[in-house]
Amino acid sequence: MQKVLVRRVFSNPIYFVAFGFGSGLSPFAPGTCGTLVAIPLYYLVQYFSLLNYSLILLLAILIGIWICDVVEREIGVRDYSGIVWDEVCGFGLTMWAAPKGWLWIGIGFLLFRLFDIVKPWPIAWMDRKLPGGLGVMVDDLMAAVYAWIILHLIHHFFFISV
Repeated sequence: MQKVLVRRVFSNPIYFVAFGFGSGLSPFAPGTCGTLVAIPLYYLVQYFSLLNYSLILLLAILIGIWICDVVEREIGVRDYSGIVWDEVCGFGLTMWAAPKGWLWIGIGFLLFRLFDIVKPWPIAWMDRKLPGGLGVMVDDLMAAVYAWIILHLIHHFFFISV
């Protein structure tokens, strides 16, 4: 199956995006690799106006629901670990209106990965219950909301600025 996926990822733009530009093919921690791919993307747009950032993120999420649905159905595996566009969007949501700088990117990365892996309630429930591309995306977006809240609390209460 891996050879077929490699061929599809690098020949089909829908798979290429769903697999985080190939990062989802990693045999070790594809979700973390997908989140790592999100960092340079975020770095490119972090200084956009909040409106423009929000519109780009919303478009990425809406396209992601469709892309993840298509790829999941074609592969025939529910929430296949190599589909990492949800991690890319989740990191983008984690960093929405976040303080600028590498320190905050690092904290956002760690918080998002923590909540995506641990899946506190209701994330685990959503992960099990929601079907298709929406199900693939929603658990990561909820993990991002948790990470976003903690990131902003850290910034607010500890006044860390870099």
